[in-house]
Amino acid sequence: MGKFRVLMTDTIFPDTVIEQEELRRIDAEFVLASASDPETLKREGRDCDAAINVYAQLGADILGAWESCKVIVRTGIGFNTIDLDAAAARRIMVANVPDYCMDEVADHTVALFLACVRKIPRLHAGVKGGTWSVDLAKPMPRLQGKRYGLFGFGNIAQRVAKRVQAFGLHVMAFDPYVPAELFAAQQVARAASLDDLLRAADFLSVHAPLTEETRGILDAVRLKLLKPTAILVNTSRGPLINEADLLMALRDGTIAGAGLDVLTDEPPAFPLALAALDNVVLTPHTAWYSDDAMPELRRKASQEVARTLTEGRPKYWVNQRAFSS
Repeated sequence: MGKFRVLMTDTIFPDTVIEQEELRRIDAEFVLASASDPETLKREGRDCDAAINVYAQLGADILGAWESCKVIVRTGIGFNTIDLDAAAARRIMVANVPDYCMDEVADHTVALFLACVRKIPRLHAGVKGGTWSVDLAKPMPRLQGKRYGLFGFGNIAQRVAKRVQAFGLHVMAFDPYVPAELFAAQQVARAASLDDLLRAADFLSVHAPLTEETRGILDAVRLKLLKPTAILVNTSRGPLINEADLLMALRDGTIAGAGLDVLTDEPPAFPLALAALDNVVLTPHTAWYSDDAMPELRRKASQEVARTLTEGRPKYWVNQRAFSS
């Protein structure tokens, strides 16, 4: 028995070597849950001091059964797998890993944007099918001088801004939580509202967290504010966009195209209606991935558990405000 007991609720990783290595430093016993259904997690997490969470949904029923847990660390930037209110009610700190894969996601965002605007998948399919014609690319706008919009202006969005500025694009962003000085320092125009951003942008990428406030925020009404030539890219969270409304907007020409790395349901049910459209580019939630990013994520998540158990609080404490109220 170790000094602490740490439960990993689920995993997509090939092993648990990194997690065990980091937690061994604080004499913690590491346990990978035998299954990720609620009853198993209730039982196996009852006496855990901490938990590492990947995709398993941790609702109030599960957290209510965890008698000793002090912290849950989500292996990722998003934390919508965890009921934050229920965690706070149990005095369980929730942390994430917001400082990994920032360059990977920024690169992937720009890759999806370019694939859409330059019609790369359509042209590639044409050549493979025996068609050699520029007509497949039409219409195709020049990027120089156009306006690229960012919904959210955190670390990843700031990296996207630098990348697209290199193409001669003017950048505008909306984020009420970022100080005006940062916009000025990055040479990014600050939109007064999300609606103003949507009206002004020639292209838009989404970099906002998924909260009750932002869920479905890009719906039919807001999609109609975009220009009919607009390209929409989402590498953040699928439910930020109303998927049925987006499908309709892409079919009827409300917007010109979309590049999506995230969907409302993952994995989605197939056949996937969005995949049938030739003005959509889809990737399977891979923007975060590189051979370097995965071990970095695992190590940082485990280190955050160790930090909290030995020092009393995580570095990236998501629900800290609820503890002070």
